[in-house]
Amino acid sequence: MEGIRLVFLGPPGAGKGTQADYLKEQYGIEKISTGDILREAVRNGTKLGKLAASYMEKGELVPDDIILSLVKERISKLENFVLDGFPRTIIQAEGLDNILRELKKDLKAVIYFDIDDEKVIKRLTSRRVCPRCGAVYNLITNPPKNDEVCDYCGTALERRKDDNEATVRNRLQVYERDTLPLVDFYEKKGLLKKIDADRPPEEVLRSILGLLRNDIC
Repeated sequence: MEGIRLVFLGPPGAGKGTQADYLKEQYGIEKISTGDILREAVRNGTKLGKLAASYMEKGELVPDDIILSLVKERISKLENFVLDGFPRTIIQAEGLDNILRELKKDLKAVIYFDIDDEKVIKRLTSRRVCPRCGAVYNLITNPPKNDEVCDYCGTALERRKDDNEATVRNRLQVYERDTLPLVDFYEKKGLLKKIDADRPPEEVLRSILGLLRNDIC
């Protein structure tokens, strides 16, 4: 297996992170989340991490050039990866194109997680997290075995402050304004593959594997 390079595109709550985790666990395809690499760079005190931290500490968005530099640093060492929720804008997508061209790599596909806004709102307001071990659940698609108690450490689960309906609707508006245009951007490149994300996670995974069957099976 070589050259499985994917972008997962879709609204918050569509299940991109869950599916990226499955591909990493089952096939060793590295999951790349800009949030994760930002936190890692800051934690490790790298030059880019310190620069990013200077914005994050002031509550400001980290500029695209820093995000793109972090992404380039990570993907330059990998043959197989899935970008989870990145790029978020046309500018970031064009920057990613330049990086891939420079690294002499290309994308296998951009998988678009298609799901209705109201379903997303229901999913995200049903998300729960364990404050102790960080495990994430969903009362609809991935509930804990016992009512709102972590399966792993028995701690009472909590809802994130931003998983309320008003905040979720705002996030969806931002997504539709900034990120949804990427559907057309990648469709014109012949890279876009659409899947129905309003299904149980195992069915969504089967659809993804169906698209990649000749490459990973």
